[in-house]
Amino acid sequence: MKNKTSYTQQVQQLLLKIEQEYPELYKYLDENPITIPSTGVDPISSVDMAAYLQSLEELLQHHIESHAGEPAH
Repeated sequence: MKNKTSYTQQVQQLLLKIEQEYPELYKYLDENPITIPSTGVDPISSVDMAAYLQSLEELLQHHIESHAGEPAH
């Protein structure tokens, strides 16, 4: 299993991609990605980050599939 830092980096990269390439989707995310703690002791585990990453990937994939064939933004 990857560590929490690795998942955090992947989440940040995916959020940046969504923000830049799919702004219509980014505005519907429930949280501000800046609020994810990056230092200190926190209750977020690597399992939590893996689940969050998977949910973002699924959200993006669903968005891409449901908007296939539409003109680019």
